[in-house]
Amino acid sequence: MNPELGLAVLFGLTLGFGLWSIVGVVPRLARPRLIDRVAPFVTDVSDEARNHVNRGTVDPLPVLGTLVSPVIAWLSGALNTIVGGNDLVRVRLRQSGSAMTLERFRTEQAVWALVGAIIGVLGAVLMLRSSAQYLLGAIILPPLCAAGAVALRDFLLRRAAEARIRRIASEYPTVLEFLSLSLAAGEGIVDALIRLSKMGHSELSREFAGVVVRVRSGTSIATALRTLGRDLGYTPLTRTLDHIVTAMERGAPLVEALRAQAQDARDLSKRELLEESGKSEVRMMVPLVMLILPITVLFAVYPSFFVLTNTF
Repeated sequence: MNPELGLAVLFGLTLGFGLWSIVGVVPRLARPRLIDRVAPFVTDVSDEARNHVNRGTVDPLPVLGTLVSPVIAWLSGALNTIVGGNDLVRVRLRQSGSAMTLERFRTEQAVWALVGAIIGVLGAVLMLRSSAQYLLGAIILPPLCAAGAVALRDFLLRRAAEARIRRIASEYPTVLEFLSLSLAAGEGIVDALIRLSKMGHSELSREFAGVVVRVRSGTSIATALRTLGRDLGYTPLTRTLDHIVTAMERGAPLVEALRAQAQDARDLSKRELLEESGKSEVRMMVPLVMLILPITVLFAVYPSFFVLTNTF
């Protein structure tokens, strides 16, 4: 591939982005969607509408966002159609503690895909410049890099959600014991949650602080607790919140039940720790068998082999 062809490809891509941007602002093609028309009138009752109205015009890129916004919008729609799993993404965003909306996450994925495709195009140009035999690889590389970038962004979100759920699981027994102590001292469930939300900066204290805010804004305590359990998706906490709501509705005692659930959570964490230690023991056998044992055998056998081959 000669330099003239490389410059032609670069200028062609630049021209394509420019024409796409020009077409994107044509009134017929850039007419506002229904959500753009309705969102400003429901911002006082809908968080999603408020986020949609307040989003940046070049979000998430500061300068190039305006230029490539038609491409990013098309890629976001394609990701929603091809990748799917919007409900799972919403759960992971909630579990990771991120305030990002699904639309913002898909936009970020589209940006990652666009950057990956650009890197793939540059790699393809270098491959074709070195030899024309890599034509098939040069064709496959840009979409492969774009798909890898999308998968990497989803992997990072999954890792963040799993890490936060592990922190919540480690805090869970202590939080239950604190709640049981507050209830045993004569406080109500709302007062106990207020006290818990003011203690420390743990993940669960932040979640219960959100419950307190919703209760003070007019939501019932039962609805706020059930919403927290459903959105967070941590099964032990969901069972505990359902039990608290049921006990509140039927007047059942809570203190002993919370203490029992805290003990069950500690036993569960011990079992998980033992299972993880068993898996780690198996993983430790890999370097032992593949590296240490062959080297030990080599040190034991090689001197005898050297003496035998040089003596006889």
